[in-house]
Amino acid sequence: MSQMIAYADLENRFTYHKPNESQLAKYVEIRVNILQVATLILELTPASREQSLAITKLEEAVFWAN
Repeated sequence: MSQMIAYADLENRFTYHKPNESQLAKYVEIRVNILQVATLILELTPASREQSLAITKLEEAVFWAN
């Protein structure tokens, strides 16, 4: 059976990679801006499953951006 993902790739994906100083500043900027959008969603939309999903998607965006 052929593998699409190499074991070395798995190890890289599941190993913690400490951010360097320039990355940290970028992560903070992303989080600050996403928090502003999340706040707008809470203020401008009714409490609902859709609102919750929108917030979850913002959490995912922060995760993938980092």
